[in-house]
Amino acid sequence: MKVGKRDPKVGTGKKPKGSGRRLYTDENPKDTVSIKFATPQDARDTVAKVKRTKKPFARLIQILTVGEQRSKVAGKNAQVRIFKKGKEDLRKRNERKR
Repeated sequence: MKVGKRDPKVGTGKKPKGSGRRLYTDENPKDTVSIKFATPQDARDTVAKVKRTKKPFARLIQILTVGEQRSKVAGKNAQVRIFKKGKEDLRKRNERKR
């Protein structure tokens, strides 16, 4: 098997030719924030974890939006409200920093 290029060290959003790697692979699993929303307590725990995480504001909002959307599709309205409230809290906290 001939491979022209080595796999990139960081995610570029593309799969190198001849590579078995998929699009959107998790390049740094230690950096990943898991999103749980099975119960309202799971959703609260996830929101609390995201608030403690040292990531850019946009990334934190993105993580909570994913939780909100997944909860909405699953029909879990209590969890949707928890994620929305978490996003509002983050936005208020970010406005105070400015």
